[in-house]
Amino acid sequence: MTTLDDVCRRARTLPCSPALLPRLVALLERHDTELDELAQLIQVDPALAAATVRMANSAYFGAANPAATVAEAVLRLGVRELYRLAALSLTARWMEIEVDGYRWEAGDFCRASLIKAVAADTLARRTGAVDPDLAYTCGLVHEIGKLALAFSCGARFPAIRARRTELGGTWLEAETDVLGFNHAAVSARLLSEWRFPEACVAVAAHNPPDAAIPAAHRALAAHVHAAQHLAASFGAGQGEDAFLYTLESALLDAHSLGASVLEAALPDILERASRLLHEKLSTGRIVF
Repeated sequence: MTTLDDVCRRARTLPCSPALLPRLVALLERHDTELDELAQLIQVDPALAAATVRMANSAYFGAANPAATVAEAVLRLGVRELYRLAALSLTARWMEIEVDGYRWEAGDFCRASLIKAVAADTLARRTGAVDPDLAYTCGLVHEIGKLALAFSCGARFPAIRARRTELGGTWLEAETDVLGFNHAAVSARLLSEWRFPEACVAVAAHNPPDAAIPAAHRALAAHVHAAQHLAASFGAGQGEDAFLYTLESALLDAHSLGASVLEAALPDILERASRLLHEKLSTGRIVF
């Protein structure tokens, strides 16, 4: 039998884990961080360094002279754009590892995660109740345990599928019945090991949100939960478990995230996701 420890241990062998992202977040949160410090950290990851220079020299940031170094690119991009780029670059590569399990097609896990991140960020900006950058990060990584679980336990998914069909209920319950643990537990363990913020770990562990989630993280959990629901409604990148969860409507209402608010946010989320993914919004492998 594969255990939770086994799954997390195997996940550590996957290339391009997003463990560098919390280190970057910590630097960006400091008021005395120098640009040279950011550049040095970015250069630890060659692909991220290349993506940073490439974006700084894109038409969007057009300048008379192209940035020739990472330090110049960091100066041109600014903190917010740099963070968005790093989050995409560091997580998308890990999310693009091919696995079976949830019946994803190429790029699906990454696509769904990015849409959730955009949705969480958009909702946070509209309510003003949580930090948009933190909401973006949690939306992006809170279900990363699914990838690790599919990588390690692909052979057990027929049993999970059969269990859910037989007994009904949520997909998470079926995973727990068959494996003894579920992807929420894997997500929380990995994010904790990678030193993501405590809030991200809590949201991942309590997915969907339940009464046990610490009060300090309930607002963030509500925004990410709403973002997950909106991403599922788009349909893009969803696995077979897409709607097999419990929607915590009371929690959403308590945090000003009722049906009318979510519906009003949909056009903005779709427009932002379309700009980010272009022709990959619905299908195809994603590379940043």
